[in-house]
Amino acid sequence: MGAAFEVYNHLGPGFLEEVYQEALELELAARQIPFVSKPRLQVVFKEQVLKKHYEADLLVHSEIVVELKAVRAIAPEHEAQLLNELKATRKRVGYLINFGAAPRLQWSRRVL
Repeated sequence: MGAAFEVYNHLGPGFLEEVYQEALELELAARQIPFVSKPRLQVVFKEQVLKKHYEADLLVHSEIVVELKAVRAIAPEHEAQLLNELKATRKRVGYLINFGAAPRLQWSRRVL
């Protein structure tokens, strides 16, 4: 979260999500925090991998699913998206980070 706060403190609200994604990737790399950008998340149904997949914004430390937004406020469908990505990956921890909120960064942590 420290990297996300750093990005928000420098850029503030108002940019597109892709701008925050790129800036956050640079900040994570500068902090030597391992991550994968836009990982393809497979969905498993009864031990079979489905053709349909999810794509999270980031996977940090191979364990934390991160979904980024640049909207006025986090909506229930954003929360649902993160929860679905956690279920699909069978990961326990996820962060929903909204760079579009003002006057401060909006974020939530979910644990399954």
